[in-house]
Amino acid sequence: MGACIGRSRREDLRRWAAELFNHVLPTIEETISPRAWALILVAIHEYFRHFSGDRVANRIRDTLTQRLLDRFHAASAEDWQWFETALGYGNAHLSHSLILSGRWTSCSEAFEIGLRSLRWLMAVQTAESGHFRPVGSNGYYVRGGLRANFDQQPIEAWASVAACVEAWQATGDQSWMSEASRAFEWFLGRNDLGLPLYDATSGGCFDGLQVDRVNLNQGAESTLSFLLSLQEMRRIESTLETFP
Repeated sequence: MGACIGRSRREDLRRWAAELFNHVLPTIEETISPRAWALILVAIHEYFRHFSGDRVANRIRDTLTQRLLDRFHAASAEDWQWFETALGYGNAHLSHSLILSGRWTSCSEAFEIGLRSLRWLMAVQTAESGHFRPVGSNGYYVRGGLRANFDQQPIEAWASVAACVEAWQATGDQSWMSEASRAFEWFLGRNDLGLPLYDATSGGCFDGLQVDRVNLNQGAESTLSFLLSLQEMRRIESTLETFP
């Protein structure tokens, strides 16, 4: 709904989404998931493309940003720059949301922690040969334990692409563009098995990278993860075309 409000060119769709958004928003503070907080923060910043003066949304943004900062301070250590004691699902969304909040509220702490945690996460998500290797869903990665390398999920690549594109736009640091490209190339076959996840025949995306093959199912989450990642990469292209 936030993206529809912020990006749709149709006024009727923006009005429809805004009505639902404002109906749901007051209940958001009851959520307890850091990933829910992060995705809500991203949605609020999309909403602010049209309604930046909304006091309720501003207050909730401040509240959720502080919750994520508190989580980071409670869980992080020198060798573990993260918000929880485990890396789970959709990890880069957490860093992404703090980069956004820090950038648009001038909260230097949120901005710095967003970038620092994302830099650490991308290092964790790098294979020995340099390609993108997200944490696997078959056990994830608990601090002090063994990380799971499979099954690798498309949502991890999308979350990483989106976060790195935001980091690049916020800082101008070209290394973030390289990180975004590396995560996107996972869909195209630059991964542990050398197999593409994107299916050019159907336009869909396979559901994950297993230890010896791709999961041939092409679900909505996987296909949307690829398409959203593609749109993020096009943001880079359009920016470079405008400012060569």
